[in-house]
Amino acid sequence: MALGLAIAALAAAIGIGLILLQAGISKLRHRTLLPGVIANYRLLPPTLVAPAAILLPLAEIVIGATLIAGLAPVPVLLAMLLLATFAGAMAINIRRGRSHIDCGCGRSQLRHPIGWPLVVRNLLLVALVAPRLLPAPPLSSLDIATAAAGGVALFLAYHLLGALLALIAAPAAAYRR
Repeated sequence: MALGLAIAALAAAIGIGLILLQAGISKLRHRTLLPGVIANYRLLPPTLVAPAAILLPLAEIVIGATLIAGLAPVPVLLAMLLLATFAGAMAINIRRGRSHIDCGCGRSQLRHPIGWPLVVRNLLLVALVAPRLLPAPPLSSLDIATAAAGGVALFLAYHLLGALLALIAAPAAAYRR
């Protein structure tokens, strides 16, 4: 039982690491748009938007890379904090009636308005990686390879779900204009 949980937790960490790594790289590629996305949330004072736009992609890349490398517990805690912060920022804006803003999830080609499904998705990712903080038995090479395959599967499922949610939300956003 403990071995299965350890493999699943490592798979979640690898998958979430890939998600954060890809998101950070995407934010760097579109760094001219990122300050506007962050400012649109209306949670930071204007003087902190530019520094946040510089630090956020770097934090996602570093946290993602360290999760993929299998490091814990600090990268796991930082990932959980980052994902919970994203969920909180979205929830605050949804409660303010501002669900029309772009999530800033790193999909420049497919605008994605925030909504409760995205909040739940981020909180689910927090829950998935949390078991990585528990003591775990040593993993064999086969266990690590299994976790890596599971992590890649999680990464692909995450992007499939994200694209489906964005497509579902897109027609509604088009009618509001």
